[in-house]
Amino acid sequence: MAYPPDLTVRSATIAVLVENEAGVLARVIGLFSGRGYNIDSLTVAPVEGDGGRSRINIVTSGTPMVIEQIKSQLDRLVPVHRVSDLTQDGPHIAREMALVKVIGAGNHRAEALRLADAFRARVVDATTESFVFEMTGQTEKIDAFVDLMRPLGLAEVSRTGVAAIARGKRII
Repeated sequence: MAYPPDLTVRSATIAVLVENEAGVLARVIGLFSGRGYNIDSLTVAPVEGDGGRSRINIVTSGTPMVIEQIKSQLDRLVPVHRVSDLTQDGPHIAREMALVKVIGAGNHRAEALRLADAFRARVVDATTESFVFEMTGQTEKIDAFVDLMRPLGLAEVSRTGVAAIARGKRII
């Protein structure tokens, strides 16, 4: 059964430019948790040399009405300067980095190396029993790599979360 357009759940990558001060991230997270919104990915870092502002990249999902509500509520927080829904505002680039540890021997070890090469993952640590691969790319690409490593001895995964930016001249 198809849902009406206003009930279709979509993923949204939202960039938020905020003052870099204590408690800002807690307020943003509180907005999400207080209203029952889920955060799929969250990254934050200072973006100015003097440390005056930080950029928060949030990946969330919801109906178009929920996404608009999230953006509106974020925009009303006092330390927020700008809010941009990168997925709606035009083309953007989104990447994340992952460290993937695979423990195995023999054919599994050789297959893990072959797949890592195909996915352009770099070996950043190797022992006689394990590899740690570093990989940067779109979330779907990293998900696919992790899924392929499961039967080969996937032991641990650490991911950064999504960093995103608008393409071309657009800025937030």
